[in-house]
Amino acid sequence: MDRKIEKKTWTPKFIAMIAGGTLLIGFVVYQLLFADSRSSMNVNMERITIATVKEGEFTDYIPVSGNIEPGEVFFLDALEGGNIARIVRESGAFVNAGDTILLLSNSKLQLEVMERESGLYFQINNLRQVRLQLDQNDLSQQGQLAEIDYQISLLKPQYERFKELHEKKLVSDREFEEVKEQYEYNVKRRKLTYAAYRNDSISRVAQKRQLADSERRMNQSLDGVGQILDNLAVRAPITGQLSTEQIEVGQSISAGERYGQIDILDKFKVRVQIDELYLPRIYTGLKGTFSFSGGNYELEIGKIYPTVAAGRFEVDMFFTDEAPSGIRRGQTVRIRLELGESNQAVLLPTGGFYKDTGGNWVFVVDQQTGKAEKRNIRLGRKNPEFYEVIEGLEIGEKVIVSGYENFGKNEVLNLK
Repeated sequence: MDRKIEKKTWTPKFIAMIAGGTLLIGFVVYQLLFADSRSSMNVNMERITIATVKEGEFTDYIPVSGNIEPGEVFFLDALEGGNIARIVRESGAFVNAGDTILLLSNSKLQLEVMERESGLYFQINNLRQVRLQLDQNDLSQQGQLAEIDYQISLLKPQYERFKELHEKKLVSDREFEEVKEQYEYNVKRRKLTYAAYRNDSISRVAQKRQLADSERRMNQSLDGVGQILDNLAVRAPITGQLSTEQIEVGQSISAGERYGQIDILDKFKVRVQIDELYLPRIYTGLKGTFSFSGGNYELEIGKIYPTVAAGRFEVDMFFTDEAPSGIRRGQTVRIRLELGESNQAVLLPTGGFYKDTGGNWVFVVDQQTGKAEKRNIRLGRKNPEFYEVIEGLEIGEKVIVSGYENFGKNEVLNLK
């Protein structure tokens, strides 16, 4: 007789399935409740740079480069144009005021000067002829007055004698009238001639004054015309070191063209180019230092050129004391330009991370877990060595300061 076999419920296979499901549910619950869900990646520590946050003195400065230039420069512009006939002083030579630098030739200018001189001499001669004519007129009028006075001196005694004789009836009326008319005519003539002479004399004085002024101006013009040819001999206006452009004998130079400069060598300045980013923070009086031949020298900004070109602007810095001996025009010096006073701050060394994060966050290393986690921070001022930490980092913490371009959007780095 057959017996009914009962099926077992808790078979090993069933128990294994239950256990596996329980483990799976537990893993899922753990991942949901406790596991780190942030994206992460493994990073080789040999490929990154780690720096320590520390407290120290923050110096607000920027490194800049400048070129040594003479403190004072006198630019040389040709007063007259012409061809270079002779170079008397070469570029780089030391010249004294009045030394001849160049000799120019200009035949057209020489001809023009001769024509202008001839014209001025002709005008001056005309003025002298006019003045001579005025003098002759003066002498002529004086001669007329002298002649009239002479006639009066002869007629007056005759008139007085005839008048007495006429009163005594010793001469006829006609004879007396003839003498009287001649005498009175000359007296009246003298009055009119003298009045004309007086008026003409006043006019002659004014005319002579004008003639003298005109002649003086023409003589000055004559001197100026002569100076034009003197300008073909180019001379140094001051004492200093000559620096000329590339010039050769026979080369043409136009009037007003700049052909060089004279540097005054008893003082120097430094022309510095600065990134336009710092323009709002630059003002006269800011100081900087540089090293030269084993010594440190201080400079001060004395002039700012606010025009920006190619993202940079320029300033002139002057020595606060004597310039170093041996320094030469054209040399380049590296300057530490201070933008503010030093103060204590939390410091983070500079690095390539800034270009990837803008200083808004960094990866902070946890030495216990061997991981670096993303953290938001806020940075302040910057110099070539450090950033000033405003918030987000503590002294002693370690930060990855090398570039983050290979980390993608991961928030956790597993350091290996």
